[in-house]
Amino acid sequence: MRLKRIFVLGASMVALALVTTSCGSTGGPSGSAKATIRVASFNFSESIILAHIYGIALKNKGYTITYRDKLGNREIVEPSLENGLIDLYAGYAATDLNFVDKRQGAPLEAGTDAAANVAKLNARLNSKGVKVLDPSPAEDQDAFAVTKAEADQYHLAKVSDLSSVPSQWTLGGPPECPQRPFCLQGLESVYGLHFQFKSLDAGGPLTFAALKQGAINIGLVFSSDGGITANNFVVLVDDKHLQQADNIVPLIRSDVSNSEITTLLNSIDAKLNTPDLTAMNKSADVDKQDPADIAATWVKNHGF
Repeated sequence: MRLKRIFVLGASMVALALVTTSCGSTGGPSGSAKATIRVASFNFSESIILAHIYGIALKNKGYTITYRDKLGNREIVEPSLENGLIDLYAGYAATDLNFVDKRQGAPLEAGTDAAANVAKLNARLNSKGVKVLDPSPAEDQDAFAVTKAEADQYHLAKVSDLSSVPSQWTLGGPPECPQRPFCLQGLESVYGLHFQFKSLDAGGPLTFAALKQGAINIGLVFSSDGGITANNFVVLVDDKHLQQADNIVPLIRSDVSNSEITTLLNSIDAKLNTPDLTAMNKSADVDKQDPADIAATWVKNHGF
């Protein structure tokens, strides 16, 4: 899935969100006549890091960058791109495809082939002025985690093992989880599991705290989250393949993109990998480093 991402807001509400979450601009080298690019992120650290990796690298090429950090979930961010309110964000191949399919009333077609997911996304979005670039090897899927104590007590290693736990167990996750095919819906339809639900956040501090304190029994987390190991959580193996190919992928407005930008963003994504993503997430979420600083270090170390 990618629940990093309850309802679709109207255009006026989206515009208000864009104004209130703007984090300012950073100009390119003096004398540059290149475009201003509005780079948005979802409301979690990984997305902010990726937005700033793209933004810093583009700034170094002479573009002026305006960040829309923590703009919101996908119900806000993706329509903002289609409507020309933002220009670029780092998406997730399977989740973005299923989101667009659902909005268009079509069957959900995301699968385990990232390139195929991107091709389908382009088929849906090109007519709306959006280009989807090359998927990165870096991948971040939704995952379900329990504490080590409960994993040991109930002999939990796979998601299907949850069929043996008490019926009153509670799943914690973002508010949109009950409507998402990779979250509560998927647990019910694919695994036949039914849990109470507690609305928290998207794999963030509220979910982690609730899991550690016993306020929930299962937490929706992200597979590349560095806090999983730090908190001694156990991620359950998705043995029935509920999750799909959620590789990082840039989505950009066609009227902003050009060959230089496309080449740069594809080059960045080619160098991203899941271990680096996990390490950067740990730096932000566990070590409390600034996501923009983490991004700047990655950009420098990789020659962008």
